[in-house]
Amino acid sequence: MMHILLQWLVNASAVYATAHILSGIHIKSFGAAILVALVLGLINAIVRPILVFFSIPFIIVTLGLFLLVINAFLLQFSASLVGGFSIDSFGWAIAGSVVISAISWMLSSLFNL
Repeated sequence: MMHILLQWLVNASAVYATAHILSGIHIKSFGAAILVALVLGLINAIVRPILVFFSIPFIIVTLGLFLLVINAFLLQFSASLVGGFSIDSFGWAIAGSVVISAISWMLSSLFNL
């Protein structure tokens, strides 16, 4: 249980840091980042596998780059669900998904999660 809470905090920190790094992503508070991390985690657990399954031909043809589009779409979808979090355009959503993934990976490896 503690592992899940730490991973949630790491993801929230990654979302919060990304909003401060990229000018096209806006967040009001760390509380909003915690809510975004929760919503994004639930969306990634439920919706992402379905999208990946139906997108397998595109993923194969683009050598996996279509996964960036899926991640950006899910990030933008979570922004539409959570108040206090917004993304200016789909391009910023792609950049945001890459930066969130990189920061989350670095923090997770730092804390051995």
